[in-house]
Amino acid sequence: MRGSVRIHRRERDDSMDQEQLKQQIKQLAVERNALLMAHNYQRDEVQEIAEITGDSLALSMEAAKTDKDVIVFCGVHFMAESAAILAPEKTVLLPRVDAGCPMADMITADQLRQFKAEHPGATVVTYVNSTAAVKAESDICCTSSNAVNVARSLNADQLLMVPDRNLGRYIAKHVPEKECICWDGYCPTHDRLEVEKVKQAKTEHPEAPFVAHPECTPEILALADHICSTSGMYEYCRTNPAQKFIIGTEMGILWRLKKENPQKEFILPSKALICPNMKLTTLEDVLKCLQTMKPRIIVDEATREKAKLSLDRMLAVPRD
Repeated sequence: MRGSVRIHRRERDDSMDQEQLKQQIKQLAVERNALLMAHNYQRDEVQEIAEITGDSLALSMEAAKTDKDVIVFCGVHFMAESAAILAPEKTVLLPRVDAGCPMADMITADQLRQFKAEHPGATVVTYVNSTAAVKAESDICCTSSNAVNVARSLNADQLLMVPDRNLGRYIAKHVPEKECICWDGYCPTHDRLEVEKVKQAKTEHPEAPFVAHPECTPEILALADHICSTSGMYEYCRTNPAQKFIIGTEMGILWRLKKENPQKEFILPSKALICPNMKLTTLEDVLKCLQTMKPRIIVDEATREKAKLSLDRMLAVPRD
């Protein structure tokens, strides 16, 4: 019994510490005139303190619109860069500067220049999950939610899709009139989702639609009842009458799905659906970031202007 009492006491103390941290963060955010933003894949407690949660581009667009002086971007490096591109007058902070994106790092600006040289005349369509330097070498950007519309909008027969081969293949399937040449990059988290795991989940929960992110492999997407971005998953699960859903994306999305749909059940087909980089940021990191006003993300002006052009072209594409 004494051991049990100590365990419960320690859990209570940890909870109290978290609540204290959250209050300190919120108070300091007010003092700094800072907007707290968190990506959909962040830790639950980090999403809880954020004023705005969403996907990478939606957050960056919100950063550009806010009247706050400081943006605390709880995500990974390329996301904070996108915010700095769209909101150069703001102070953009990334609590963990070592929170990178393996897929974004799978192509460099030099490699993209070489890729373009090998396919003269082709139009470069770059996923927003990319560095500012790569965006600056691109013709237009896309997100997982508007990728097909972006591809269809282009007056080009040959498209270079970078850096995600899975998103590129997804686009190619829906835009067969264009030739899509895909860079061999991928999201390790989505790419390692196994067909057998999904089939097992579908067998165990036959009444549950399987919703997959287009960063998954073509074999996984072939099993999906619905394919969409994280933002699309929120809407789909909220409006679909089903009471169970199998979710094919990073586990961080479950926090908001459960919050918005407390009566519904959400099933991850694999324990491998976790991004270590997205889970690096802690409440302690956010507090320290606000205390020190570091690390700050700055994109040099020449790169920023070129990268912003590729984002602006994307934003000009009509939505469905």
